[in-house]
Amino acid sequence: MKTHKTILVVGTYDTKSDELRFIRHCIEEQGGHVLTMDVGVLGEPAVPVDIGKHEVAAAAGVTIAEVIAAGDECEAMALMSCGAQALAARLCAAGCFDGMISLGGTMGTDLALDVAMALSLGVPKYIVSTVAFSPLIPAERLPADIQMILWAGGLYGINSVCRSALSQAAGAVIGAARSASGFMRDRPLIGVSSLGNACLKYMKRLKPALEARGYEVAFFHAQGMGGRALESLACEGHLAAVLDLCMQEFNNGIHGSIVNSGPERLSRVGLAGVPQIVAPGAADLVDLPTWQPIPEHFGERPNHVHNKLITSLTLTPDERRFTAREMAARLNRATGPTHVILPLAGIEEWDREGEVGHDPESLAIFFDELRASLKAPVEISETPSHINDPGFVDAVLAVFDRWVAAGLIEPGRQADEDRLAVAGG
Repeated sequence: MKTHKTILVVGTYDTKSDELRFIRHCIEEQGGHVLTMDVGVLGEPAVPVDIGKHEVAAAAGVTIAEVIAAGDECEAMALMSCGAQALAARLCAAGCFDGMISLGGTMGTDLALDVAMALSLGVPKYIVSTVAFSPLIPAERLPADIQMILWAGGLYGINSVCRSALSQAAGAVIGAARSASGFMRDRPLIGVSSLGNACLKYMKRLKPALEARGYEVAFFHAQGMGGRALESLACEGHLAAVLDLCMQEFNNGIHGSIVNSGPERLSRVGLAGVPQIVAPGAADLVDLPTWQPIPEHFGERPNHVHNKLITSLTLTPDERRFTAREMAARLNRATGPTHVILPLAGIEEWDREGEVGHDPESLAIFFDELRASLKAPVEISETPSHINDPGFVDAVLAVFDRWVAAGLIEPGRQADEDRLAVAGG
């Protein structure tokens, strides 16, 4: 492991040189190294840089003169973004830096998000932005592990408020680079989507069962960005298989809720060829922010106020048909093994008899539409169990074990500490 960490600092060194130089000073003061990248267009950098704008433009297949000739600020920055992404990805793969930080308003943030997206999950990524946490930034633009810090007082020029924000960001990125452990493991990793134990309870049985088979298990909270992290890890080759058993954020996205992880949810794992076992956990609900009025088109319907952040609404039969068709459309494009399990007695805890979401007729309509819409080679099976009953976990493990035996999933391994314990008697 490198003792000294290097941080890639990306920005427009023709217009933000004072702020970027201050970030560099803060990082170096804490013993870090800096690799600078200028993504400015019109002016010359006020300080020396390691990667100049001409090199960035060349990585996009153009010259700075051609970028300027684009005649439009948005198009020009899109070209510079393309080059910056290519260079950042190449340098990261070569181990030239250990973390990335960038700053800007809407224009700089737009470019910084693209650069951050080009880096692998686990590489520290910090963006100091005047629009941090803004609804202007949709879920699909956010890397799953991005860190954003509000650039308070940073609209024009440097000041004490601005220095406070920049110094914290610099400390955060160098600290994260030093502390990051990477994905070091001695067993294959299985990714599982879920909600908390109040709604979906299969975690309690599934985790020990998979660990006993020699796997490490990571659960992802499918409530906004968890599924994005799950799918990113799968696409980068870190997961032996995905158990995508909760459709909450997928459901939110297709029904117009802001609590989603982007339009690619439920597509990326299959297109990457990673084995996936899928179940429609919580596919009968859509989540909305509790603090906002419920949109009129959702009308009067049963709902569950989970907390001051999230309220869950039940879906109508037509909305459930739509959900089933959208699920199938994505799963049918999978290039790897895909198996869908239908828990016929219910798909989340509030779907039990006597609870607010219990609607067996609508659930049957959903299952019928899913059966009709899924196409071979996607496999489909059913269990009479509720998703929170032991029989559902047994059904998942039966498919999992069959795929391991067939060589579709990497076999589990005993952890190092277990082998040492056995060797020591």
